[in-house]
Amino acid sequence: MTALQLIGLVLAGMAATLHVAFFVLESVLFRLPLGRRVFGVRAENDSAPLRLFAVNQGVYNLALAIVVFVGIVLVVLDPGAIAGTAVIVAGCAVMTVAGAALAFTAPPRTLPIALAQGIPPLVAIVALVAGR
Repeated sequence: MTALQLIGLVLAGMAATLHVAFFVLESVLFRLPLGRRVFGVRAENDSAPLRLFAVNQGVYNLALAIVVFVGIVLVVLDPGAIAGTAVIVAGCAVMTVAGAALAFTAPPRTLPIALAQGIPPLVAIVALVAGR
């Protein structure tokens, strides 16, 4: 395994872990005051109609994390095989696009979250591809 592959795996793992945290925030904590505050939902009554969307988005983030974790396991088991890298790159590409979409469409206060969502998987892709 090359140093760049290792860097890519670490960054991909960080991105996947962050997406698990997004899942918890969106699918588990959304109804609680902390979750409402993070998403700017003022009243508890306002969170009920939005809960469906939040849970769906959270599950989507969890699925992306699982895809990337599976890819990491595949690379660790066989660093020379392309399949694991391809799985990681696919999951990280979606994470990067979602981070970019958030950066361009959400209020400026969410820019740090968008960068945290999009930059690590993007750098992971670059490192993994360059490390092959």
